[in-house]
Amino acid sequence: MAETDLITRPDETAARALPANVEAEAAFLGAVLIDNRVIEELHTQLRPEHFFEPVHNRIYARILQLLDRKAVVTPVTLKPYFEADEALKELGGAAYLARLTADGQGLLAPRELAEQIYDLALLRELVSVGRNLVTSALDTSERVEPMEQISEAETALYKVAEGASVGSEAVSFRQSSLVAITQIEKALNSGGHISGRTTGLDDLNAKIGGLHDSDLIILAGRPAMGKTSLATNIAFNCAERYLEDVEVHKMDPAKSVGAPTAFFSLEMSADQLATRILAEQAEISSERLRRGSISREDFQRISFASQRLAELPLYIDDTPGLTIAALRTRARRLKRRHNIGLIVIDYLQLLQGSGRANDNRVNEISEISRGLKTLAKELSVPVIALSQLSRAVESREDKRPQLSDLRESGSIEQDADMVWFIFREEYYHNALKPDEPTETSTGDAIAKYDTWMQRHLEVVNKATVIIAKQRHGSTGNVQLLFQSEFTKFGNLAPDSRGYAQFD
Repeated sequence: MAETDLITRPDETAARALPANVEAEAAFLGAVLIDNRVIEELHTQLRPEHFFEPVHNRIYARILQLLDRKAVVTPVTLKPYFEADEALKELGGAAYLARLTADGQGLLAPRELAEQIYDLALLRELVSVGRNLVTSALDTSERVEPMEQISEAETALYKVAEGASVGSEAVSFRQSSLVAITQIEKALNSGGHISGRTTGLDDLNAKIGGLHDSDLIILAGRPAMGKTSLATNIAFNCAERYLEDVEVHKMDPAKSVGAPTAFFSLEMSADQLATRILAEQAEISSERLRRGSISREDFQRISFASQRLAELPLYIDDTPGLTIAALRTRARRLKRRHNIGLIVIDYLQLLQGSGRANDNRVNEISEISRGLKTLAKELSVPVIALSQLSRAVESREDKRPQLSDLRESGSIEQDADMVWFIFREEYYHNALKPDEPTETSTGDAIAKYDTWMQRHLEVVNKATVIIAKQRHGSTGNVQLLFQSEFTKFGNLAPDSRGYAQFD
């Protein structure tokens, strides 16, 4: 057998072997060679890299390759591939393959053997993480940045917990294409033709195909445009769809276009956000809720809405002043505990960097946007980050936002897979409202008011989501219904869109 790697504590002279069970590996391989169907019945995603003995690693890799070709795998069919394998010759050559199937004991508990092989592989990865952590912590020759080391260690531990750090350097095109086919199949079966997570808004889903895993979506707008409202609507819709699919329709969670959702609210407290969502769903003004000026009937609607939301897989974290490293740590924890499939952050400019770039806000925002994109890829979930826009919008005659209006850093646009701007012409149009005509008003004053009112009827209760950047598709505009009294977005009726759905 190959010599095992050794790990030594700084204060010990005795070396310890890495955790492994070579006999279990041999027994499992024997079971597979006797009955190829064993692999089909595994619950554990066992890969060649999980085998400690290099020869076993290569044998299992070849078995998977042959099975993928629909071939029957036995010691005889494996023999030609290992005649030149020097390491196998040390174990007895082709005769070793036959010895693997000699007693057949592996067939008594192949699943348990596979789980043990997998668990021991994770323990070895854990040892590696710990060894690297100790080495980096003891090395003070260049720079001492404990918080960065803690963040890196937490990232490595998360990968171990997900079983992702072994052999995750690259994937074959075949693996990537299988994932793509799965997404296309989900789009075909979703009914709404979306391959990602649903926004709950049909026109927006149709334009972007849903919220895609690993994507960073920037949702930006000036104050009072409804950024937070749209974000909470999407978070609620995605979580509710998941609950409905899994609890009501008994669907496989992996096939749902909804997902448990994490909402990081750096601006509002959890109870304020909950009040807003309750108001949206009960369709009662949040202002009336805060004042308590509601009827018994309104209170019953609120109670009904709260019961409906009690089981909603929507998790709110209102910790203020989060650093990007702390947010990533909390997001990983939520992913482990609740398998979240969507993250919403309100809002990007309230996050803090590592501290090294605090003297330069542009560099700090760049660090934050890169960190959010890294988080989206690491957890393989869409991340929606709200962002402020510069005041340059207000100084222009045309108030529609542009990519150049993204505040403080061009890296936000660069790191984002999609950039959305929320724009409500009604807000700016109301500021231009002339005095209502009276009996003494002139003809010009009456005409001016009539012109204003005609435009008001066209823009009232409407919002435009401007898709200014989209890596996976075209840009354009999507019109939505916006009920300002409830801060609730919805789908416009086909005959209410006014102009083309996508400009």
